[in-house]
Amino acid sequence: MGIDRDLDWDGCVNVRDLGGLPTGDGRVTRRGSIVRADSLDRLSADGWAALHAYGVRTVVDLREADERTAEVVRPDGITVVTVALDDNDDADFWYRLIDDEADGTPLYYRSFLEHKSDRCVLALTEVARAAPGAVVVHCGIGRDRTGLIALLLLALAGVTADAIVADYTLSEARLRAYFGDERDPIAERLAEQGTTIGEVLHRLLDGFDVDSGLALTDADRAAIRARLLGD
Repeated sequence: MGIDRDLDWDGCVNVRDLGGLPTGDGRVTRRGSIVRADSLDRLSADGWAALHAYGVRTVVDLREADERTAEVVRPDGITVVTVALDDNDDADFWYRLIDDEADGTPLYYRSFLEHKSDRCVLALTEVARAAPGAVVVHCGIGRDRTGLIALLLLALAGVTADAIVADYTLSEARLRAYFGDERDPIAERLAEQGTTIGEVLHRLLDGFDVDSGLALTDADRAAIRARLLGD
């Protein structure tokens, strides 16, 4: 499922199309609509050219302001919108997650959705209202913040839980290869707590209703589904 969705954009290591994933009602998400990625600041000129040739016209950057590189040369016709998803100014929230050993693992997603769903809604709204063309959603390494928004986008489109979890886990293999580390530190941390990435994400998807739990407008929900399904 993951191999033919991988995109070779020079400079990035964790880029894939969210098309080709099965929904619960027997459909498949569209290719060339929404892409998830690690930091696009790493792209070479050839990488940016490949992104543009793929049809990308909107970039949704989930990083904080101090993570962004000021000097980035992009092709003409690409709009970048920023949503500081983490809300790092809320130090108490993040210290609690660190104390619970949830930070940096999908264990933090539940708490984040309970306390900061408004940040997720901002990011999802930017995808919904993007101009025609493909949309790239990215953060730093394309796993945690991008993983959460990708999970929500796919859930809104009705993609099966198994396919959403499988997409998420692809990032670990990409990043281990990039950093030259055979270990999976996230899996190891979760194993210490008696669980796995798959179990954590399945519990999240079973227990969180994306329709009632996110304050999206009906029009934005429909627009996200249209992007991913062609409705």
